[in-house]
Amino acid sequence: MSELSETTVLELLKSAGTLSKNDLAKALNLKGDDRIPLKDLLHDLEERGLIVKAAGQVYGLPTGLPDVLPLTVTEITLDGDILAAPQDWNAELQGEAPRIEIQADAKDHATLAPGNAVLARLRKMADHYEAKIIRRIDTDAFAVIGEVIKHAGHFGVRTLSKRNQDIYELAQVNLNGASLHDIVKAEILPARRGASQKASVTEVLGRAGDPKIISLVAAHESGLRINFPEAVVREAEKMPRPTMGEHRIDLRNIPLVTIDGEDARDFDDAVFAEPDPDDANPGGYHLIVAIADVSYYVRPGSALDTEAFKRGNSTYFPDRVLPMLPEALSNDLCSIKPKEDRHCLAVHMWIDKTGQMKKYKFVRGLMKSVARLTYTRVQAAYDGRPDAETETLMQPVILPLYEAYKLLTKARRNRGTLELELPERKIVVDEAGNMTGVTLRERHDSHKLIEEFMVLANVASALALNDKKAPCVYRVHDRPSFEKIENLRTYLATFNLSAPRDAIDEPAQMAEILRAAHGKPFAGLISDAMLRSQMQAHYATDNIGHFGLALNHYAHFTSPIRRYADLLVHRSLIKAYGFGEGGLSDEEQVILDAKCEHISITERQSMEAERNAVDRFTSAFMADKVGATFDAQISSVTRFGLFVRLADTGADGLVPMRSLDGDFYVHDERLHALIGRRTGRVYRLGAKLRVELVEVSPLAGGMLFRPADDNGADIPGFELQVQVGHFDPNDRFRSNRDGPRRDGKNRSESRGKTESRGPKKGRRDKDKGKPKRR
Repeated sequence: MSELSETTVLELLKSAGTLSKNDLAKALNLKGDDRIPLKDLLHDLEERGLIVKAAGQVYGLPTGLPDVLPLTVTEITLDGDILAAPQDWNAELQGEAPRIEIQADAKDHATLAPGNAVLARLRKMADHYEAKIIRRIDTDAFAVIGEVIKHAGHFGVRTLSKRNQDIYELAQVNLNGASLHDIVKAEILPARRGASQKASVTEVLGRAGDPKIISLVAAHESGLRINFPEAVVREAEKMPRPTMGEHRIDLRNIPLVTIDGEDARDFDDAVFAEPDPDDANPGGYHLIVAIADVSYYVRPGSALDTEAFKRGNSTYFPDRVLPMLPEALSNDLCSIKPKEDRHCLAVHMWIDKTGQMKKYKFVRGLMKSVARLTYTRVQAAYDGRPDAETETLMQPVILPLYEAYKLLTKARRNRGTLELELPERKIVVDEAGNMTGVTLRERHDSHKLIEEFMVLANVASALALNDKKAPCVYRVHDRPSFEKIENLRTYLATFNLSAPRDAIDEPAQMAEILRAAHGKPFAGLISDAMLRSQMQAHYATDNIGHFGLALNHYAHFTSPIRRYADLLVHRSLIKAYGFGEGGLSDEEQVILDAKCEHISITERQSMEAERNAVDRFTSAFMADKVGATFDAQISSVTRFGLFVRLADTGADGLVPMRSLDGDFYVHDERLHALIGRRTGRVYRLGAKLRVELVEVSPLAGGMLFRPADDNGADIPGFELQVQVGHFDPNDRFRSNRDGPRRDGKNRSESRGKTESRGPKKGRRDKDKGKPKRR
């Protein structure tokens, strides 16, 4: 039997012109059941437009393209034309691909970039094809992640999403090697109207109950790329070692150091500070931030660049990292290892005694870090507990860094930067992948020191590109919308705090509110609410400033190993300053807006995946604690129940309305509370209460609780204001609809309240699987 492959079949058709299925089977020496894979392959090739079926049931290579075809974007010209090619085009067998132009008014046109895939409808023109996009097909919009189960006597895949746990039927032929309780990725199959939905397994990810599957599931759900293509890995592994070259400045005599966490594996920034020797700047400092020169290795249009752009950024899970670049770069050549030569892009910055930047200078250099330090070691040394290495670095390196940091902190406070009290929790995972606990990440001045240096370098890069009139990928953050500020004002009023009556135009106004809440038992909730009121930061070529940081110019420059945005900023700086190879290409400049849109999306995908993984790790950790009680705080109040956050682990879960027994509850949006209509019992946002864990869904990452007592919950020191005309516990006819009531009053007076009650026994649980509010 000859080898059955796509290439073999296409070569036979190319040489013979046309062949029937029987002819092909004879040529391939296929008999009996061996002919079944041929039938499937021919069907697949026909669907993909690589072959056509002609009269007489014979197959041949197409003389033209079919009306509907999957395309891959190949190029965006300097004029902005988007060119594409058939997705599976084999140039060796089929010759040069015809020219296909995607129409400018097509859906998703503005966000397309080389490498994107679309399903398009083609129209034959005189010398080319015009394509109109039907839909994007380079996403997992038609795939689900789930567990293989037995359902109604058949196999099925039950999705793991907390938003829904749908079940798709799996025919035996569509298991594709999967078995009961496997975690799989499955493709949703087309179904007739009214028919049960079916799926086909495309990949087995692992087994239910294996902790190592948690991050993998979250990554697949968010459409993240798990493995690097072989071509990308090979390209990274053949890169040359760093040497001095044209346009590079030798920085190896400067005692630059890296300061990172103990578990960091890639080091992309190094710092140095010294008092400014210039008599014209008394009390000022000279700072250097040196960043790994990723642009030297990752060139526009290369396999490395294409893959890095698709990923957009690295993704950090509790037990693993999905890096933007292969390890040969991220953990070696582009990682600033101590006492090894490294290519870098560095910025010299001079600040005055108030922390204001007076001037800056960018250079492309070769550096050698003198030490790999950690936050805890540097802080211990500054606090008077140095080790052997940090003791030798105290006077020349560490003390000047802290003195410069004090000046930068002064400038930060003067401009009114938003300071949110949001403790960051760290999931502790052992070598087997099991979650063993939750800790608060330590936050020392050494962390803030590095943050301030990085912010200043990011400001300098944005200013430099602005001054050079060069393209820039800005990190922008708009001021809160009027609607968000109104919601925040209402929320703050429940804590006896007030917001400005007019629009909030400066972050200093919000900083004043945070100062008023500082030290109060609800301070963390105010920070949460302030965060929710913010617009989402993103990347753009149009600069509107960064509201949260109170900065007019800001761009990401300091982490090109893990963010594609920083790589684009590096390339633009290299081109603007004439630093040699690796600068921004003309083609990139044309599609920079589309690149900004794409990397903003990949950033949100990574954030979603990271949150989902943490939820699942936490749920797995809590799985054997059903029936236990915990101290908690109400983090959100909705018409279908309460969301609570546990004090010891930070775990989130739902207290559904059905668990609030013995009363009808009114959801008062203005007070952010559920209030018992008969008893007046109150469950209020920010209140502390004792809850019992009643159900855990480790694979979905969800938990259900119920109150451990019947006393309700309010905030110590604050009395809930229940007023006639706003809420009356004895009014059983209150409605949130407009129009007259039985007592003649207008129902609009009670707008903002919704009646709810715990369901009777046996009532279907409509709350199960509801998404958590964040």
